Amino acid sequence: MEPRDLEPRQAMSAADVMTTRVISVLPDTSVREVARVLFANRISAVPVVDAEDRVLGMLSEGDIVRRAKTGPDGGGAWWLSSPVTGRPPDGGGAGTGELTARDVMTRDVFRITEDAPLEEVAALIERHRIKRVPVERDGRLVGIVSRANVIHGLAARRAGGASAPGDAGIRAAILGALAQAGVSTHLMNVVVAEGTAFLWGAVETISEHGAVREAAQVTPGVKRVSDHLFVLESRLRPGMSED
Repeated sequence: MEPRDLEPRQAMSAADVMTTRVISVLPDTSVREVARVLFANRISAVPVVDAEDRVLGMLSEGDIVRRAKTGPDGGGAWWLSSPVTGRPPDGGGAGTGELTARDVMTRDVFRITEDAPLEEVAALIERHRIKRVPVERDGRLVGIVSRANVIHGLAARRAGGASAPGDAGIRAAILGALAQAGVSTHLMNVVVAEGTAFLWGAVETISEHGAVREAAQVTPGVKRVSDHLFVLESRLRPGMSED
């Protein structure tokens, strides 16, 4: 008689893959400051939230570029500043300096809850051709699921199987340890499937890479670490861009 698996497996949900350290801005934040936030954190969009973390909209580099181009000088060179070009926003930029996040943000935002099945999230992103979707709990922002997060989850599920009952706790423990150690996690993700900790995305330095890997290895319940991280300092240099 073959042994039975007494612990039922679970379908992956948004909570299993979402980025929990979400960088957001308030609606009265100037567009120029939003651009600086995007540049400093090497991200391409932020949710716009009110004082109670309720999502009002999303603001991306594309939104800024489109609005800046409508200025008297077509935005000049200001809107070209981005994490890709490696140039921070400068002091120019007619047509953007007086605007706020509220003026430029996309208001029609799709949103999901933590228990949304991963397949449904993937279908939503594909159907509406969006790059990310905010995750809410009781109407408040608790995470972001991006296209990359969905791919991470699907890849982890294919390699490690469905989500087991203890996986969510293992993931929370790893992320908690990284937060306590002061490791920046907004560009990386941890997905746990049947005790295998999959590490995806980017870290700032080689030392951070080692800290993330070690944190995963020593977390109780982790059977194996599958490391897919890359180090930003080896990919990008100030003043250089990726083609």
